[in-house]
Amino acid sequence: MLHKAGANCRTNTRRRIMLRHSFSTVLLFYGLLAMSSSGFSQPAAARQPQPSAPRRNFSADRYANARERMVREDIAASGVTDTRVLESMRLTPRHEFVAASQRPLAYFDMSLPIGERQTISGPFVVAYMTEQLDPKPTDRVLEIGTGSGYQAAVLSPLVGTVYSIEIHQALGRRARATLRRLGYTNVVTKIGDGFMGWEEKGPFDKIIVTCSPEEIPLPLIDQLIEDGIMIIPVGERYEQTLVRLQKRAGKLERTDLVPSLFVPMTGQAEERRAVLPNGAQPRLANSSFEECLPDSETPTAWYYGRQEVFLENNTSPDGQRHLLLKNSEPGRPSHIFQGFPIDGRSVRELKISYRVRVLELGSGRIPAEKPGVAIRFFDERRTRSTRLVAPLRIFNSDWGLVTSSILVPTWSREAILQVGLMGATGQIEFDEIQIISVKRS
Repeated sequence: MLHKAGANCRTNTRRRIMLRHSFSTVLLFYGLLAMSSSGFSQPAAARQPQPSAPRRNFSADRYANARERMVREDIAASGVTDTRVLESMRLTPRHEFVAASQRPLAYFDMSLPIGERQTISGPFVVAYMTEQLDPKPTDRVLEIGTGSGYQAAVLSPLVGTVYSIEIHQALGRRARATLRRLGYTNVVTKIGDGFMGWEEKGPFDKIIVTCSPEEIPLPLIDQLIEDGIMIIPVGERYEQTLVRLQKRAGKLERTDLVPSLFVPMTGQAEERRAVLPNGAQPRLANSSFEECLPDSETPTAWYYGRQEVFLENNTSPDGQRHLLLKNSEPGRPSHIFQGFPIDGRSVRELKISYRVRVLELGSGRIPAEKPGVAIRFFDERRTRSTRLVAPLRIFNSDWGLVTSSILVPTWSREAILQVGLMGATGQIEFDEIQIISVKRS
């Protein structure tokens, strides 16, 4: 991802969080007793066997070409460079971790439903998180949120042992069976609340969390070794940040990586959530891209961008920054997303408005590939969805205002807004993207 901006988005990002249990406010907030530090003197990595490779050879299956394209176009082209991670993504059979009905979509860069209101993350996100974890052959890794088992399978050939926890019994049993069937013998799973970690198997060299709590669970911090790394999405339900944490000299150093949208961490983490989403009053955050992550030029609340540039100059219609999307290959994604809660029982319609300037516009692969704003609505279990589009109707080289409206399905409980070229070619600038809800009478 390429970003260009000025100093107004740069602030101090290196945060040091004291881990001493004498901070009673932290202990009271989490309601936890201090855990014993015994066993921390010997590095976990020193006790581990070499990883066991899966028994089956997946390179010869009929999806091999699709995986190769996925790695080349969706992962490597988007910035993942670790050759070990790329090879693991190339060999891990994602189609084995989704339902038969989803297999035609297995090697597209998109999340897919796996049941229990959960999803399997898109391949780029899995590869990016794995690379940020910096996996080593002797690492003991704790994964929170087994889900389908795909992330654990990607980690398996890269580390010593993966310990993975899933709170949903049906998903946990299915993932365990899939991993065993495919020969991932160095992945150990259990069903439980990941908020508490897995103390009897700790401490861990690395921790990777594939669901989002509002705050970092203290038990996970306790179970991370000195110099250990944790990758975790944290924040409000629809305004999360993927962060990289590393223990150094008894302190936790935090680096904010990218905005993200993961399913929420359930169990104790959800019970402790202070800010609950309000689907009766949907809104977009950071609609003009002015707010950025600390010490970064990446705007908050917007995520999973492709071929996007954030420009800062005197031509922005609202504030100092705006979005440029560009694409030269018909059909290739160029977009950015934001999720928000919406309750179709309360909201009848969404009025959409945005500023746009068309610098260049060409065709996509098919006539339907046209730029604009789209919203995909999901029901409570994410088993039903529909995508509605507010197409671009202004094609001027000067800034113009586009307005449109979309009817909200009564079964909708959350939505994801997409701003994009939608497969078309060209260069288009966007700013001040807003939604206004109209109540049902």
